[in-house]
Amino acid sequence: MSYLVDTNVWLERLLDQERSDEAGAFFGGIPSTELFITDFSFHSLCLVMIRLGKVDSLLVFVREVFGESGVTLLHLYPFDTGEILSAIRLYNLDYDDAYQYVAADKHGLTLVSFDGDFARTPRGKKSPMECLSGVR
Repeated sequence: MSYLVDTNVWLERLLDQERSDEAGAFFGGIPSTELFITDFSFHSLCLVMIRLGKVDSLLVFVREVFGESGVTLLHLYPFDTGEILSAIRLYNLDYDDAYQYVAADKHGLTLVSFDGDFARTPRGKKSPMECLSGVR
């Protein structure tokens, strides 16, 4: 199974927040070749890390995630905007969540997130621990 990892899961680990251990177990338990991140998430992470003055940590993240581990970066394109807007209307999502939802749907990926808003969608989402319980 392959997973689109939402921004909040990456940030949880990078910023050592409340559920950092769960995110860390997920990243350690799932082969990185099965992990995907959208360009939107990547740039959102960059904004947060720079605002927090964690430029060095951001550079380490880029090197480890894209250089060493083989996580795949996904893109949506301007012509995907209609699908994003449709997801916003149908499922009452914010733009960032709709972007993630459409990317997961287009690529047939399981969405991994701590965000409960995805429960309103047909695809739903899994928490990092739910993904790990399916692996063991």
